[in-house]
Amino acid sequence: MTKNIYVVFLGLVLFCSCQREGKEILHIAVAANMQFAMKDVSEAFTLKTGIKCELIIGSSGKLTAQIKEGAPYDIFISANMKYPQELFKNGNILEEPKVFVYGKLVLWSAIKNIKPSIKMLKNPSIKHIALANPKIAPYGAASVEVLENRKIYKDVEEKLVYGESILQTNQFIISESAQIGFTSKSVVLSGRMKNKGNWIDISDEDYSPIAQGVVVIKQNSSSNIKKKNVEKYYQFLWSKEVRGILQNYGYTTIKN
Repeated sequence: MTKNIYVVFLGLVLFCSCQREGKEILHIAVAANMQFAMKDVSEAFTLKTGIKCELIIGSSGKLTAQIKEGAPYDIFISANMKYPQELFKNGNILEEPKVFVYGKLVLWSAIKNIKPSIKMLKNPSIKHIALANPKIAPYGAASVEVLENRKIYKDVEEKLVYGESILQTNQFIISESAQIGFTSKSVVLSGRMKNKGNWIDISDEDYSPIAQGVVVIKQNSSSNIKKKNVEKYYQFLWSKEVRGILQNYGYTTIKN
């Protein structure tokens, strides 16, 4: 009798353990420019598999630093290839990073009576122009490249206000602290921002391609189920369904 009770108890423990393992949440570190797109992607993944995901949004530089310090992220989607390469050299990932998407830059104003153009940035009525910090943010570096290629950087340099990431840059624009600014096309195409103000595409000829990478972080978990779920998510990122979502947000996608 005692033996039977022990077997039943052991079976319950194993069952509960498997249930817990199967419900482990995936932690996806996401560059700020991709927050809206990856929310839709992760929701589609959860609907398809039942596996829940938590997005950690931030600048690629900060997320990279956190990963190096042992943050328990499973997958990292960066705003460039530089940070994934750093993680590869540092031994935080197993395989060389791949280009996931190419981002697009836009000029955006949340003020309805402002019709954005590169030329108008020199106008005295424009006091502040928002962009991400070009020293650490790929979209910021691309924005400076645009100003330099259009030969107006020195004319507007004193007007530039820098966000730590696209996230903070967007806050400057939305709050109208800056009358106009450069951001990711994915932001203005998101449901929350679609009808807020006016924006224009920046020509691809004015800045270098913004190649964004994706990597799987080395797993600390001993759970085989967790590892399989991470692999499922990574493979899902290259699916036709996800390419469609990303294209709707203005990204140029590639096949794995």
